[in-house]
Amino acid sequence: MNFKAMFEPKTMAVIGVSLKNDRNPANVIYNKNDLRYPVEVFPVNPKGGVLQGKEVYTHISEIPQKIDLALIAVRAEHCPSILADCIQAGVRGAAVISGGFAEGGRRDLQDRMAAMAKEADFPFIGPNCLGILSPSHVDTFFLPSERMVRPDFGKVAIVSQSGGILVDQMVKFATEGVGLSLAVSIGNKAVVREIDLLRYLAEDPNTEVVAFYVEGFGKNEGREFILAASQCPKPIIVLKAGKSPGGSRAVSSHTASLAGDYETFSSILSQFGIVEAKTEFEMVAFCESLSCYSKGIEGRMGIITGSGGHGALAIDTCAAYGLSVPTLSENQQEQFRIRLSGSIQDIVSLNNPVDLTGSAVDDDFVAAVECFSTIAEVDCILVLLLPYMPGITSDLGARLSHVYQQNRKPLVGYVPHVEKYRMLIEGFELNHVPVSPSIEGAVHMAEALRRYRPC
Repeated sequence: MNFKAMFEPKTMAVIGVSLKNDRNPANVIYNKNDLRYPVEVFPVNPKGGVLQGKEVYTHISEIPQKIDLALIAVRAEHCPSILADCIQAGVRGAAVISGGFAEGGRRDLQDRMAAMAKEADFPFIGPNCLGILSPSHVDTFFLPSERMVRPDFGKVAIVSQSGGILVDQMVKFATEGVGLSLAVSIGNKAVVREIDLLRYLAEDPNTEVVAFYVEGFGKNEGREFILAASQCPKPIIVLKAGKSPGGSRAVSSHTASLAGDYETFSSILSQFGIVEAKTEFEMVAFCESLSCYSKGIEGRMGIITGSGGHGALAIDTCAAYGLSVPTLSENQQEQFRIRLSGSIQDIVSLNNPVDLTGSAVDDDFVAAVECFSTIAEVDCILVLLLPYMPGITSDLGARLSHVYQQNRKPLVGYVPHVEKYRMLIEGFELNHVPVSPSIEGAVHMAEALRRYRPC
C-alpha cells in the first residue's frame, strides 16, 4: 500500500462536521487542519450549509477537487455507505475515527467495510482510532490543539492500536526530546495493519526507528509481522499489552484483538533481534537511544560518576537488566589516573564505576570518557552527571558528545531534567547522544542497544 497521499495530503474532506456543535470531534479536526496545516480542508454534512464562512458539501462527490484523505466521523451504521461513496469518488485513502464496530459487537459492519476496501484496493485507517498525525502535513486527532503536546520533528515513527497510549507517548517524547516523524493510531485495524505500515516506514526517508504499541494479532498475523520486522533495516521496538489474563480481556474489549500467548511472543521477538519494550518508560528510552545509535552492543558497561551512590545504583540497575560492569585492571586504572586533575588523583575510585568525586571538573569527565573509549572490554559508556557539582559547566554535554563522534563508542548520559540544566542537556541532544533524567532510564537506553541485533 502507498500511504504517501494519506500522510502528506494536499486535500482532505472531513465527513461528519456539525453545524451546531463546534466541539464535535469532526469540527475539532476540521478547525485545526484548516487553521494550522497546509492541507486544503473541505467540510461535509448531508444537510449542507455554511461553516465558518465556508460551504459545507452534502456529499463528497460534490467537492470540486480530488481528495487525498477522507476523515470519517459519523455513526457506525453510516460508515459503510460513506466509505463506498469515498471509493466511488476516487478518494485516495481514509481514516475512520468512529467507534462501535468489532470492539462493540458490530463486527458485521467492520467486515463489510474491510471487504469493500480490499476489493477496491482502498486503504483506510481504523475504525475506532485517532488516525494520523504527520508533522507539518496533517493531524486527524480529535484533540483540541491547546491540549495537545507535540514532540519536535525527528526520526521516530509510532504505530499504536490505542490512541490514548499514543498521545501519552508523544507527551513523553516531547519531555525527553525525542523527535517524531509520524504517529498513526490504527484502532481495530480492519484494513491497514502494523505490517502494512512497517513496510511503508522501512522505506520512509524521514524515519529511522519504528515503534509499535500492539494489543493483539489475528490468525498468522503475528508471525507475518515478526518475519517482516526481523528483515527491516531499521530498529523496530514493540510494546505489547495483554500480558496477563486480565490484560487480555481488556484488549479484547478495547479493539477486539486476540492477545495470544505473551510469553511465546516475547521469546520470538528476542530470537529475531526485535527490541521489546516491557513498559511505556522503556519505550521512550529505547526510541531515544536507537534513534541515536544504529548498532547493537554486548552490554559491557563503563560507568563514570561524580557520586559513589549514583555509581552503586547504576551497577544495581545494570545487573537487573543483565548488563555487565567489568572491573578495570591495575594498568587500565593507572591510565585513567594519569589523565586526571592532580587535585583528584589520590581520591578517585577507578574500579568501574569510575568515581571522579564531587571535586572533578569538565576535563576529568572528558578524560575518563576518552580512556573508556580505548578499552576493548567496554562497549558502552554511561556518564552520570551531577550538574550542581561546582567544577561542571554547561558545555560538558557537548564536549563529551564530541568524544563519541571521534571514537564512535556509544555514550549514554544521565542529567536531571530541569530547566536550570537545559544547556547541559542540549549539548547531548544536539549532537545526537541520548540523555535520560533518571539512572534507570539511562540504563534502559543501553539495554535497547543490547537487545537490538541488526539484520
